[in-house]
Amino acid sequence: MLNNFNDFLRILLNAGFSIGGGNDEGIYAVVPFDWLNEPLNSKISWHTGDPETDPWEWRVRVLAERDDIAYGKMFFKKSGYITKEWYPYFLSVRRKGLDFADEYHSGTISHFAKRIYEVVSETDKAPLHMIKQLGGFSKEDKSRFDGALVELQMKLYITICSIQQKTSLNGKGYGWPSTVFCTTERFWGDEMFNRANAIKPCEAEEAIAGRILELNPDADRKKMQKFIWG
Repeated sequence: MLNNFNDFLRILLNAGFSIGGGNDEGIYAVVPFDWLNEPLNSKISWHTGDPETDPWEWRVRVLAERDDIAYGKMFFKKSGYITKEWYPYFLSVRRKGLDFADEYHSGTISHFAKRIYEVVSETDKAPLHMIKQLGGFSKEDKSRFDGALVELQMKLYITICSIQQKTSLNGKGYGWPSTVFCTTERFWGDEMFNRANAIKPCEAEEAIAGRILELNPDADRKKMQKFIWG
């Protein structure tokens, strides 16, 4: 039964990965219902602001309180979680031992994504509003900017590392908190990439697929491929 944040952590750490809010893609989600609906026989409820029972708050708590779970738009261009145990398998599949320069020069990374990545990598951690400012993005760039931001998360080059309140010139916070991004190398460290490089992509795919079928024997095979490869 999923009733609180600790239940969520226990189930997620056991599963290894999860779509963020509801399982409308038919793969697996710790919170297994549409976010618009109330779950049956559970105390959890979306968008109440309660950090114990509101799944929307759990993404913030995971990033603030844990160092073994990544959160970002990693599955079907939607939010999701991957634990430290399973992240090297997704790295092996998604990046295949290549670095950012390799992929950009091969034409598989967009120029907009390159501009975002350079800001994030050069600033260590970058709030969303700072990325737009330092990268020289305009309001007219919004669609391509948003797409490139998702592209980098799906390819596991950047990840959400926290949220940060905007501050005025006199140091007072204002507005909605801004999502903060860092590179996956900054988030995990070298050990994670050493582990990923030791796993062949085909072996990683097989391992993830096997785990999906353990969690959801009825998972659609085509959607599984998209879930795994991004």
